[in-house]
Amino acid sequence: MSDQKKAQLEASSAGNEVLLEFPSAHIAIVRLNRPHVRNALDLGIRKELAAVFRSLADNTELRCVILTGGDKFFAAGADIEDMSRIDAVQMYHRHTERLWAAVAECPVPVIAAVAGYALGGGLELAMNADMIVSARSARFGQPEVRVGIMPGAGGTQRLTRAVGKFRAMYLCMTGYLISADEAYDMGLVSKVVDDAELMPHCLELAQHLAGQPPIALQQIKEVVLHGADAPLGSALALERKALQLLFATQDKQEGMKAFLEKRKPDYKGL
Repeated sequence: MSDQKKAQLEASSAGNEVLLEFPSAHIAIVRLNRPHVRNALDLGIRKELAAVFRSLADNTELRCVILTGGDKFFAAGADIEDMSRIDAVQMYHRHTERLWAAVAECPVPVIAAVAGYALGGGLELAMNADMIVSARSARFGQPEVRVGIMPGAGGTQRLTRAVGKFRAMYLCMTGYLISADEAYDMGLVSKVVDDAELMPHCLELAQHLAGQPPIALQQIKEVVLHGADAPLGSALALERKALQLLFATQDKQEGMKAFLEKRKPDYKGL
């Protein structure tokens, strides 16, 4: 993607509820921008976010995406005012989990940089990323039960896969919030950093990932995600075939040659 095209995309997001910026050639930052409602997720911002991620999926130069919100609220959950106006049939037809699929299926690594509260739909959104890096003061939870409903955009399923049945039941049934350190101990987040270090750390991590072989990262992501729900034998077959594919890439040749020559590899995604 040319610098002019990136500038056009950044400019087009100005004033929108989802902001897009490119801090470097291979990294994009996607930022939720509804501070007046604590980044609550109504249907409009969900559709806008999905559209942004679909556009990023077509960017062949992109190597990593950072998904973030505000300093005090990553996303406070679904927009209750919006949800209070719809009936059961309207809710059924929203299929929010399909909109979040654009995040989960992004071909490059997605880092959720979480500061403040990630609640309900906000936590569900973060769990569609490949890694969650949390500010130390962040809080996580699935409090939908407090307003008479339940998680409905993947919370019951992704949370269970991340932390196990009993912890997922505890969080979903009580509506309790947990700290960043508790989330880390449960296996819900990848790393906890001091609040001031959140974005610097995520940018450093994104830069590191941008220097990794792109096809290898894509294959790792596909095998981990698709293998998680497959029988072990089938998942191991996926892994074996993905590894075989990587042996046909130029990046494999470059990586091993650079290792033997004791230099930094220059991966091209070929």
